[in-house]
Parts: sequence; C-alpha cells; structure tokens
Amino acid sequence: MSERYDTGMKVRREVLGDAHVDRAEAAKTALDQPFQTLITESAWGNVWAGDGIGRRERSMLTLALLAGLGNFDEIPMHVRACANTGASRDDVIEAFQHVAIYAGVPRANHAIKLAKATWDEMDREEGTG
Repeated sequence: MSERYDTGMKVRREVLGDAHVDRAEAAKTALDQPFQTLITESAWGNVWAGDGIGRRERSMLTLALLAGLGNFDEIPMHVRACANTGASRDDVIEAFQHVAIYAGVPRANHAIKLAKATWDEMDREEGTG
C-alpha cells in the first residue's frame, strides 16, 4: 500500500479506535476493497491527517456536515469518535445547533436523537449510565 494509506490507517485507528477498524477490516471483501482504499487514503490519510485544524474541530465539522446533509448512518460512529478527538458532548450539541439554523431543525433534531442514544449506549458500556 501507499504511504498515504498507511498514514490514513494510523489516523483512522486513532480516531475511530482499533475495535471499530478491526471490525471494518474483517468485513472487507474484494468487491469493496477499492472503496476502502479510497476512503482510507483520501478521508483519513489526507483530510483527517491534515494539520490545518485539530481533530476536535474536524469531529464537529464532520458531525455537522453529516447531519446537515441527512447522512445519519455515520453519526453514531463519529459521536463515539469524539472520545478520541476531544470534542465534548457540549461541542457536538453546539455543532447540531448550527445545523438547525443553516440546514434545518428536523435534521438537527434527528442528529441529536442519535447522539443521545449513542451517549446512553456508551455510558452503559462504561458502567456510568
């Protein structure tokens, strides 16, 4: 693989955690290998590996964009990633408030619902909820 792929895999593991990446890698097939390489190199090895802004801000931007565009399936994964990026629960809610104003209240409302359910699940896993 390329250097960008290796960097991407390192950043992906740091942000999403080994368990998530290991599950994704185990589910990978020859059919989706090119797609997985593309996102590892481009999203993780280029965008997330950049040093223009920090990971906290990238988490907030990513969550706002996912919610604003209605890409709700990835929100729980990125809410969980906040534990590794430094974006707090308050930060996430602030990002979703921007979504409400600039992209629509229903999208922000659904994103908040998903975040709350994810946080509840995380709290149960940690034994704090």
